[in-house]
Amino acid sequence: METEARVVIIGGGVVGCSILYHLAKFGWKDVILLERKELTSGSSWHAAGQIHTISSDPNISRLQGYTINLYKEIEKVSGQSVGMHSTGGFYLASNQTWYDYLKRERSKARYMGLDQEFISVEEAARRHPLIDPKHYIAALWDPLDGDVDPSGVTYAYAKAAKVYGAKYYTQTPVIETNQRPDGSWDVITPNGNIHAEMIVNAGGLWAREVGHLAGLHLPVQPMEHHYLITEDIPEIVARGEERLPAGIDYEGNMYFRQERHGMLLGTYEPRATPWSVKGTPQDFGHELLAPKLDNIAERLELGFERIPALGRAGIKNMINGPFTFGPDGNPMIGPVPGMRNYWVAVGVMAGFCQGGGVGLCMAEWMIDGEPSIDVWAMDVARFGNYATPEWGTVKSTENYERRFVMTFPNETLPKGRRQKTTSLYDRLTQKGAVWGQGFGLEHALWFADGPADAHEQPTFNRSRAHDYVAREVKAVRENVGVIEIANFAKHEFKGPGARAYLDRVLAGKLPKQGRLALTPMLTPKGKLYGDLTVACLAEDHFMLFGSGMMQEAHRRWFERHLPESGVSYRNMSDELHGLALSGPKSRQVLEQLVREDVSAEGFKFLNIRRTFVAGVPAILARVSFSGELGYEIYVAPQYQLRLAESVEQVGAELGLRWYGGRALMSLRLEKSWGVWGLDFRPDFTAAESGLDAFIDWKKDFIGKEAASAERETGPKKKLVVMVIDTKDIDVSNDEAILVGGKAVGYVSSGGYAHATGKSVAFGYVPVDLATGGTKVEVEINGERYPAEIQAQPLYDANGGRMRG
Repeated sequence: METEARVVIIGGGVVGCSILYHLAKFGWKDVILLERKELTSGSSWHAAGQIHTISSDPNISRLQGYTINLYKEIEKVSGQSVGMHSTGGFYLASNQTWYDYLKRERSKARYMGLDQEFISVEEAARRHPLIDPKHYIAALWDPLDGDVDPSGVTYAYAKAAKVYGAKYYTQTPVIETNQRPDGSWDVITPNGNIHAEMIVNAGGLWAREVGHLAGLHLPVQPMEHHYLITEDIPEIVARGEERLPAGIDYEGNMYFRQERHGMLLGTYEPRATPWSVKGTPQDFGHELLAPKLDNIAERLELGFERIPALGRAGIKNMINGPFTFGPDGNPMIGPVPGMRNYWVAVGVMAGFCQGGGVGLCMAEWMIDGEPSIDVWAMDVARFGNYATPEWGTVKSTENYERRFVMTFPNETLPKGRRQKTTSLYDRLTQKGAVWGQGFGLEHALWFADGPADAHEQPTFNRSRAHDYVAREVKAVRENVGVIEIANFAKHEFKGPGARAYLDRVLAGKLPKQGRLALTPMLTPKGKLYGDLTVACLAEDHFMLFGSGMMQEAHRRWFERHLPESGVSYRNMSDELHGLALSGPKSRQVLEQLVREDVSAEGFKFLNIRRTFVAGVPAILARVSFSGELGYEIYVAPQYQLRLAESVEQVGAELGLRWYGGRALMSLRLEKSWGVWGLDFRPDFTAAESGLDAFIDWKKDFIGKEAASAERETGPKKKLVVMVIDTKDIDVSNDEAILVGGKAVGYVSSGGYAHATGKSVAFGYVPVDLATGGTKVEVEINGERYPAEIQAQPLYDANGGRMRG
């Protein structure tokens, strides 16, 4: 066995073998995969092998489509059959809610170029005569769906990787991973040791144990999972070589397909069973678990009712095998923040749908420094240290149980809550706060009339929160509102080299001392990697404020580019909480909380200073995301309660009202301000998003070459704001934008702008359509609504109220 390698991949399941294949295919030959037993040991060998493209995240859908289309390639390169049956498949809705969900998926498919179409229930029954059509009202057909042989696929990846020069070794368990001072790794095995530049944890069922070797605690959890295979079914035998299509029944939370002359039926139990919570046994491999029929009896009964032939057939095999889930059901991939040259690709529960795409993204990321599309939905950095193993077990269980259960745009999931709170949590709960969770932290979405009134039913339409949010918006526009800002990220940079470092990392112009500036941050390929506010507190002291969700991803980015000396960095997001005051009377509130001059001239727009507010140490910034006169007040967590009490006391006579994230999102809509993660993300460039207006072209910065090239040629698409003619429904995101019945773009975010009474959507369209007055249509839940692109913001277009 070799003693040196550029990359060592630990784990010989479908994901590890896919990464090996893609790295070798793209030119890295000195890559090695180590498998503790045989390839496919753990989960890959007993997977059901059903493949489909639909996912809640459009980019994951794209990668699932890539994976399916890749199978012919690896079969040809390797000479190994993948046992692929391209039968097509359908997604069945048994009620109107699931029908609406499928309409939304069809809308996504329009702009992604996926060939999905609705067929009648009668046509679905013709294509699959064993289903009873009386239980369904709609069927969405996808010709890419089908099934593969799990072992064949895994070996095809591995053999194809060898064709390109990579190597793999079985019966080679990794017993230690030790990092050298230069960031490289010594991988210790009983068969010899390998010195590697980078290692990849693709440990599958043993991802936690592999992580422990490097001091990493991953929040993934193996779950027991059942599927059954029937004896021969006469109706299938009679079809000869004509194979039945695959299917998913959403209400039943089950999937089914043909298996030889019988059928395979799998289900995600309503009461999940975490397996081996304290650690996966080292001697586990090609074993199965004892079936627990009581756990799936309810689902089997439903399956037998909807596919009667299943009930008449004998059960040939009952499979109960563990596979690993992540906290939100999506994979966890990429370089681990806070670690050097350590990568993960774990929690890929749908490995035969997603494994090819995961391998592609990992290889691009490792070789090019960034993947070709936004992989945020899979990025390991979307979790922080709040995501403990115990929390991971709770959330993984929840998402297992919801595998085929939709999450509505306004829905928050109940498990794993209150993992992180501010000191105001109980206080705001008593005021009627309805809570959401972002990066583990509870934040108020909107305020009801007390705790008993604080509830909301999941829906695609406007919810009961609509009128409550309207009054919060009204308070901000007419008087003054206050909102917590603990969920913003705060990054601190100190040292004599801080300005030069940030000048290189950020594309915008850095402010002078005591001032703020807005700036994008770009990748080398010119894609967006941040939409940030930079503050200069002193010539050697800067703060960056940005997306709380991206704080660990940004930490990883900042640490990757830090010089060896001259700059110190730390993520201070949990060390600074605070409040934002917004509204025409916000200065009147602030004036009573400070001793210094905060008049329009004494404290100008985009000023920032260290001071005292309500008698506690604070960083005070004059900036507002509401579009009104406003201030952000950052304090240490222990001062948050004192600050809030003072703000409430002073604001009581000025009409002060607490407001939540829903109102903030409404306020920004009519100001035409995009948000990170929706309108701004690595799928887009600065020019496409309009953030190029904040670029300082006179300096050098990461991504300048690519951004300058696009500046010369012009972008192909642009972010626009549309007003939609609707009555009781608004967009959320990912809806298709159409012209003449053809999808030309898609919605990135939207909602209802209460102050102007408009339904608003942000979205990306071709440049030739991105002009004010252009008429388009937006598809929401299968209905097409007329919309018009706006030339300027709906509210206070010149920003006079904010600067006043």
